[in-house]
Amino acid sequence: MANETTSNRSSRPMSDSATRDDDAQAKRYYRIGEVSRITDVKPYVLRYWESEFRWMAPQKSRSKQRLYRQRDIDMILLIKKLLYEQRFTIAGARKKLREFGAGRALESGNLAIETDHRSRYQKIRSELESIRAML
Repeated sequence: MANETTSNRSSRPMSDSATRDDDAQAKRYYRIGEVSRITDVKPYVLRYWESEFRWMAPQKSRSKQRLYRQRDIDMILLIKKLLYEQRFTIAGARKKLREFGAGRALESGNLAIETDHRSRYQKIRSELESIRAML
């Protein structure tokens, strides 16, 4: 019976993200290597983030291996989004998460952060130029 499931699974065309999602749903705890593959963040970066974001400390096994839960993975993806996509510094990301609340940030899945800075700056610049023209 297990072979049928495996053969059905392998015969289905799946993207990498779909495979990752299936793997992520199946387990309760993940080791750092697995989390690194799921989130596409190097293990040394994850360890560094643990020191910078104190509340992101995963549980450890008896053999001192880090054991991440799905909630930890979701938080890592949120931090990655803040740092890499929205270009926050670590201090800025820490502050934003503190302001928004880590739990609420995970529940909403998206922080209300303006990402289109270029258009915002262009709008401000055009307003300042119009003010300058009036003077």
